[in-house]
Order: sequence, then C-alpha cells, then structure tokens
Amino acid sequence: MNKALVHDWYCTIGGGEMVVKTLNEIWDDFDHFSLIDTFDDIKRKEILNGKNVTTSFIQKLPTAKKNHRKFLQFYPHAIEQLNMSKYDLIISSSSSAAKGVLTTSNQLHICYCHSPARYAWDLYQQYLLETGLNRGLFGLYAKYILHRFRLWDVISSNRVDYFISNSNYIAKRIKKIYNREAKVIYPPIDTEFFSYYDKKDEFYLAASRMVPYKKMDLIIETFNNMPDKKLIVIGDGPDFNKNEKLAKDNVELKGFVSREELKFYLQRAKCFVFAADEDFGMLPVEAQSCGTPVIALAKGGTLETIIPEVTGIFFKDHNINSLKAAVERFSEIKFDSQKIRDHALNFSKQKFKNEMKKFVIEKYEKFLTSKSIR
Repeated sequence: MNKALVHDWYCTIGGGEMVVKTLNEIWDDFDHFSLIDTFDDIKRKEILNGKNVTTSFIQKLPTAKKNHRKFLQFYPHAIEQLNMSKYDLIISSSSSAAKGVLTTSNQLHICYCHSPARYAWDLYQQYLLETGLNRGLFGLYAKYILHRFRLWDVISSNRVDYFISNSNYIAKRIKKIYNREAKVIYPPIDTEFFSYYDKKDEFYLAASRMVPYKKMDLIIETFNNMPDKKLIVIGDGPDFNKNEKLAKDNVELKGFVSREELKFYLQRAKCFVFAADEDFGMLPVEAQSCGTPVIALAKGGTLETIIPEVTGIFFKDHNINSLKAAVERFSEIKFDSQKIRDHALNFSKQKFKNEMKKFVIEKYEKFLTSKSIR
C-alpha cells in the first residue's frame, strides 16, 4: 500500500503538527506533501522522521516562506497540482486546503480535519477586521478571494471519502459546512511526557501563541486587576510586544520556551488559564496530564476535555469580570491532582494511535472489497 500524507504547511509546530508526528509513529512509510515547508533539520526530524516534503509552487514565490498566508488565492490551484496518482491511501491533515488534493475512485482519501478553514468561515468577519481588510479596495479584493475559497472549499470536501474530526465541536462544523458526517478521534496528548506532579506553586500559568484570537491580552489585563495573584505567561508571536506593555508587576512574560520548560511550568502551576475558543485545545489537556486544574472559556473543544469542578472550571464571556470571577471561584474549590491526571489519560497518544489505526485499516479493507466487486 503506497501512502501519502498531505498537511497544509510546515512552518511552526502546533497541534496539527503533533498529529502528523503521531501518524508517522503509526506508519513510517508516508510520502509527505504540503503547500509550503520552512522546517529546519531539527523540526523535520522531530515531526517527519527527517523525511523531505514535496511542496507546491507557492514554496518558490517571493516572501512566501515569511508569510504564506498572503497567497491564499493560490491555495486551491496549488494543492491540486500535488501529484497523488501513485498512492492507494491518502491521509490529509487539514485546517485549510490539504483536503483538496485530487484523487480518483481507485484511491482512498481520509481527512483528519482540525477545522474547516476558520478565516473563511466562522472567523471571517474577525479576520477581516484584524487585518484591516474590512474596507477599501484591498478589502473588496480580500472578500472576493475568500468568497471564491469558500466555494472551492465546499466542492473539494466531496473529494474526501471519510472525515475524522478532532472533537464533537468540529464534527458539528463539518456537518454544517460540508454536510458530511465525521468520526471523532481526539488528538494525541503525550501523557508520558507531560507527567504527573502534585506539588503546586502559588502562580497561575497561561501559554499560547501570541495572536489575537488566543485572547492572551484578556488574561493579562484580568490579572493586572488582581495584583495579589502571580501570572506567568509563555509564548511568542505577533502580539508579544503589545502584551508585554500591558503587563504589570505581578505578570511575567517568558516568551518562547522549550518543551521541557513548558512541562516544568505546567507541572508546578496552581492553575492553567485558557481564554481561546479552540477547536480542541491541546494545552489544557497537557496541563491536566500534569495534574494541574484549568480555568477555560466555556466554548469549543474545552467543553469536551474539562469536567467542571473536577478538573477545572469555566468562565462564560470574553471579558475581565467574567474571567476574574472564575479565578476567585477557583480559589474556593479543592481539586484532586490525581483525578485530574486520570481524566487526561482518556486523551493519550496511545489511544489516538489505536483508534486511528483501527479506523484506517477498517476503511481500507472495505475499500479493497468494493474495488474487487467493481
């Protein structure tokens, strides 16, 4: 069985790339494809077992390696130029265009969908506002491109034989946008690496890439209003300087840290604070894997990964008062670190491997049977 793995892009290591890494641990003979690849040798070894990636023509466009997103208008054409003709099985890891590769009826295409492209669908208005493309000639052009992308996105969903979603939340979005059913297989959490630790310090922790929808500024401003509580913030990105200027004396920004350092802080934090409306949200589960409770926004994938007042608590609204009230309520609850850890094991890497392998083999055997009948 010749196998291809198609991922949107290899630029940073996030949740999608950790899914790819684990898929490579299940099957080590994938050929890899992507719109663009800027990984250095260290990242390529960690995620792709050192294998090279066949990329699209976008890889060669000027400045694409620094900002591939400005070439969105080329994504559909670019992904369709990747040659899948020799593969029996194609697995796409998609939150944008990867699912749109061209395949035939003699090939099986399974898409692990992290989300339908959020900038084109549920975050469309927010994306235009944050990029300043909600008005003017450039705005009109951006709206036209996103309109065209949405049309292609729905059409290309028919090229997928089976969808897998990373949460029930995303399965509902797949149904609404593509009118397709999706099997839910939660992403792999490395519960061996993010190991149990029950000695907690007196600090709260937030960690994320510094981009607007992660709402790190909300967390910082909330703790600015609680000077008796210490907050440590981990992460880098476009909003780092802005958030650093917001922070008062009780808030410490660490910037980018290694995976080992992240584990150190997750293990020792009194609580992990998470304000994003995420499709799944791996960091809150990694915190729970360390025995650390979570305060999270009551939206998205975290509703499936946090048990209220057992492994964490929720706040309802994206505002300081709502989050502040949750932090104060958190102080009144006694959490059992071992119970939190036990819950996180439901999202282990091994469970992901078992479920993915079973699903893919089952669908491939069904596919072979249907081919022989034809």
